[in-house]
Amino acid sequence: MRILLVEDELQLAETLRAALERERFIVDHADRLASAREAALLTSFDLVLLDRTLPDGEGLALVPVLRANNPGLPIIVLSARGEVSDRILGLDEGADDYLIKPFALDEMLARIRAIRRRPADLAGEEIRAGSLVFDLSNEEVAVAGVRMELPRRELRVLAALLKRRGRTVLRESLEQAVFGFDDEVQSNTLDSHISRLRRKLQETGAGIEIHAIRGVGYLLRESS
Repeated sequence: MRILLVEDELQLAETLRAALERERFIVDHADRLASAREAALLTSFDLVLLDRTLPDGEGLALVPVLRANNPGLPIIVLSARGEVSDRILGLDEGADDYLIKPFALDEMLARIRAIRRRPADLAGEEIRAGSLVFDLSNEEVAVAGVRMELPRRELRVLAALLKRRGRTVLRESLEQAVFGFDDEVQSNTLDSHISRLRRKLQETGAGIEIHAIRGVGYLLRESS
């Protein structure tokens, strides 16, 4: 799951990022409306955590921008503006939830889990290929009914390839799906993740193969 965190208080942003990454989320951080708009144009997010009071304007102005390309994108407002009228405005402007600062990290994580459990978000979130089943909503993989433990980035690689199985996925698209904006990515980092993932799929008899398309990207298909 990839989250866009829009928050200008840098210390709070780092605290939230650390908590989210412990839950195996990929987190991209923007501290301005302008940078958040740019991020939304470049990347597809699964959820947005949105501060209202930003240096270049009202955070709620970002809601229609975020929803333009992703109508069902869940948005949770994080704000110190906690009057009833503030909360009503946030929800009326399209936020799915409104969390008042200061808040407990556990409560924020619980609200994210609650949004992910909504039936509308769960439809079509399971991919099958070979003997492998990938539950995208819970980021869980099973082979022949046995759970397969994978690190977060290998999960992201597998999800991106499964969604486009039978087609070549560009290297740049995979890197965008797997790494955050602030990650330092070496030239062979993606290849290392895919090499380990390929070996694990073979060892578990998943019935799928990952092929390198030289100079272009990678392709996943079911074993013949």
